[in-house]
Amino acid sequence: MKAAKILLVAEEYKSANNRSYYAIFQAVNAVHALNGDAFKRHKDAIGNFNKNYVKTEIFSSEIGKKIGEVEEIRHASDYDDFYVASREESERQIEVADEFIELVEKYCEEHMD
Repeated sequence: MKAAKILLVAEEYKSANNRSYYAIFQAVNAVHALNGDAFKRHKDAIGNFNKNYVKTEIFSSEIGKKIGEVEEIRHASDYDDFYVASREESERQIEVADEFIELVEKYCEEHMD
């Protein structure tokens, strides 16, 4: 998350959005790794996370919704030439990533063999 925060200070909001999403994506991968699962495609990793961890209420539906929003903003930031990212939006992306990483760290500590 350090990179996202540095990019925020540098007013590189689209890039900060990207780094926030990738921090979440890597945290999702860490959860999957506990079961020996790995997914190459983002869609598969997030989809399986939602199916196996959000719908089963291991992680809240609220955090699942936030992850979906972060993913949408990252996609717009990376691929929509006319998308204008704001500081407030990037700050929110970073907050969600920090919140999720904290949840994942706790989950991993509790479930590591």
